[in-house]
Amino acid sequence: MTSFNPRIWNRKLHRWGSIAVALPFFVVICTGLLLQLKKQIAWVQPPEQKTAFNVPTVTMEQILATAKSVPEAKVSSWADIDRLDVRPGKGLVKVVSVDHWELQLDLATGALLQSTYRRSDVIESLHDGSWFHDLVKLGVFLPAAVIVLGLWITGMYLFLLPFRARANKRRVAPSPAE
Repeated sequence: MTSFNPRIWNRKLHRWGSIAVALPFFVVICTGLLLQLKKQIAWVQPPEQKTAFNVPTVTMEQILATAKSVPEAKVSSWADIDRLDVRPGKGLVKVVSVDHWELQLDLATGALLQSTYRRSDVIESLHDGSWFHDLVKLGVFLPAAVIVLGLWITGMYLFLLPFRARANKRRVAPSPAE
């Protein structure tokens, strides 16, 4: 029977763990980079428009009517709208459709300021694995995250090991005065 060597075990765990998480971690890294830059890259998330008015006077009926008037958004009722994001400081309301189309409307008049496809929500669902399926999110991406945490721990151990070995050598080595 061979004795347990933590250095060898750590290296093997590190090697095989990195292979196990390679694909989901690659997806998380790439989508995470895009999400970090979503305000800087208009392709990911449309830039916010700004108006002179910051007091909301537009009605919900006006918001829905304007959303219905944009064919690309495919809005025919409130059921087709995922969310409203009101930004009084910028004088706009964002209407995000269930098809990820973003409409930016003037808070004072309800006029359409911008109509663009919004990719950040899709990228975010890829990032957490929910785009594939909840089973993939919890059965692949969550275990991959746990393994990556383990890789970080074993990587830190492997990084600190030489420092510990040098400190032990200095402690055991006889001093030059002896």
